[in-house]
Amino acid sequence: MPILRDFFIALSENQFLNKAAQKYGLKLGAQSVVAGTNIPEVIESIKELNKHGISCTVDVLGEFVNDRAEAVKAKDYIIETIEAIHENGVDAHISIKPSQLGLKIDFDFCYENVMEIVGTAHKYNMHVNFDQETYDLLEPTFKLMEKVSETYDNVGTVIQAYFFKAKEYAEKYKNYRLRIVKGAYKESPNVAYQDKNDIDLNFIEIIEYSLLNCKFTSIATHDHNVINHVKQFVKDHNIPNDRFEFQMLYGFRKDMQLQLAKEGYNFCTYVPFGSDWYGYFMRRLAERPQNIQLVTKQVFNKKTNTMLALVAGAFALGRLTKRNK
Repeated sequence: MPILRDFFIALSENQFLNKAAQKYGLKLGAQSVVAGTNIPEVIESIKELNKHGISCTVDVLGEFVNDRAEAVKAKDYIIETIEAIHENGVDAHISIKPSQLGLKIDFDFCYENVMEIVGTAHKYNMHVNFDQETYDLLEPTFKLMEKVSETYDNVGTVIQAYFFKAKEYAEKYKNYRLRIVKGAYKESPNVAYQDKNDIDLNFIEIIEYSLLNCKFTSIATHDHNVINHVKQFVKDHNIPNDRFEFQMLYGFRKDMQLQLAKEGYNFCTYVPFGSDWYGYFMRRLAERPQNIQLVTKQVFNKKTNTMLALVAGAFALGRLTKRNK
């Protein structure tokens, strides 16, 4: 449903709605896929997952960072989160978004912020994953990771399978820990596949390459067909379990997460938290129609539906106003 996907991606990029949504906390349905708004809440969520043999990668949510003070505040809060993970002895590491830390403001400024984060994590033998965002930040994020890795070895990044050059990136960064994803943003047909089948085929190809050649592979998918393919592939190629993990988003396919961990596979849940949850939540709704159904079944009540309708109406009004200008 490309139109619906584009709709929710556009919502995710609307700064006005982002700020408005924060006033409601997680009442728009995001409480099912966001593990709280503060550090104590996310630590409790991690503890619960750890009980089932599931590790976590923690994302301190943040969007639309446009000034240095905001980026420094985000950096300090991420470091506070790292300290809390260590102090509580939970099995978790950190995922960061460079745009939240000033990459759109100034590269060197962002680098200084990231070095503080990675340095703190390194002190506790904790991995830091450089999440990838939109295409304009792709090369700068790779460059940032490369520069940080000149000092620290506890970093890795994401390969987005919808990009034409995804396989090339996987080959270039095979000595890093890699998370393989399909991709969650709307990108130009000049740089990314648009057809689902093309993306799926590239996704499988890159997963297989990474499993055979890379340092460690996180396979981020909710698709049981892909998971079953990987199970057979690692068996056929004698790839040990300590070379890869399955990864899913917090709140999605909980039964499958527990089952994979029970079967003895390394499993990691991507755990987002924070008050700036809106953009993340809208991209999850954009990715698959099933995600919308899941949230609807789990958390939407009459009040929530009304608020979401207001959000949708505000977006439509904004588009109409812009078109008429």
